Amino acid sequence: MDKRLAQQLSFILEIDKEKNILRQTHLSGGGRRENDAEHAWHMAVMAYLLKEYANEPVDVAHVMMMCLIHDIVEIDAGDTYAYDVEGLATQKAREYAAKERIYSLLPEDQARELTALFDEFEANETAEARFAHAMDNLQPLLLNDSNDGGDWREHTVTASQVLGRQRKTRQGSETLYDVTIDVIRKHIENGNIKGSIDDIGDVQPDQAEKC
Repeated sequence: MDKRLAQQLSFILEIDKEKNILRQTHLSGGGRRENDAEHAWHMAVMAYLLKEYANEPVDVAHVMMMCLIHDIVEIDAGDTYAYDVEGLATQKAREYAAKERIYSLLPEDQARELTALFDEFEANETAEARFAHAMDNLQPLLLNDSNDGGDWREHTVTASQVLGRQRKTRQGSETLYDVTIDVIRKHIENGNIKGSIDDIGDVQPDQAEKC
């Protein structure tokens, strides 16, 4: 077999392992925990459907590829829960090591291409990265909302934590950020998210980066 094709097939088989990485978020309607591959697929479809709500014009195919590949590193690094302070402290190092190993399975040109996509997502400096982050934040929020806030209750999540994470949604889409605020308010009122409505205005930029 041609070396290039063999490398590509090796990578394709390797990323199948993403289906085994379980997230904290449960499927809609109180189903089982979703896996990383399901999360990535869902985000990519959302990006295509919701592209008209991006703050800036975006190359939607570029956004969709970022959505599809950004969590491949979790094959090695594992899923880090959004509100796990200890896990977040080591997340970057774990994911960097995983990026180096997994993408190196590809031919050199494609390894560079996908690594650049991953790095672009992490830097969050382009319109496409900002919109991809909005999808990454909105997708689990919609699932949590469909599950009557069960995941938030289980982890005793606060309003400041949820809004801190959604800060990047606002950078990608003001319209979708407004949707998240409505969802957060509803679940504060229902007691699924700890804190008060007033907490929504208390998140400072440095605090938000940690959520």
